[in-house]
Amino acid sequence: MRSDSVKLYEIAHSRAGDKGNIVNLSLIPFKEKDYDYLYHNVTAAVVKEHLKDIVEGEVVRYELANIRAFNFVCYDSLLGGVTTSLALDAHGKCLSSALLELEVEK
Repeated sequence: MRSDSVKLYEIAHSRAGDKGNIVNLSLIPFKEKDYDYLYHNVTAAVVKEHLKDIVEGEVVRYELANIRAFNFVCYDSLLGGVTTSLALDAHGKCLSSALLELEVEK
């Protein structure tokens, strides 16, 4: 890791949920003061690039400013969905951990 960067797991936590071929990824900073930092540095495009080998469709970011959190909706992420996928993690639960491996500039 570069000295001028931070991995998301150092400043935030995440949970994953799925429905069909769509995964929802929350991103919640441990400290409220980091919300603005995440707002500017963890865009839908950044998440899409980071998960490009998993998420084949669009990534949409929803800002939940009232609770200082984000929700990323990732389309075409589960190789067709839970009932048709041959993926080891057909539910996409580990994608929250994959998101937290994202490295962003300090």
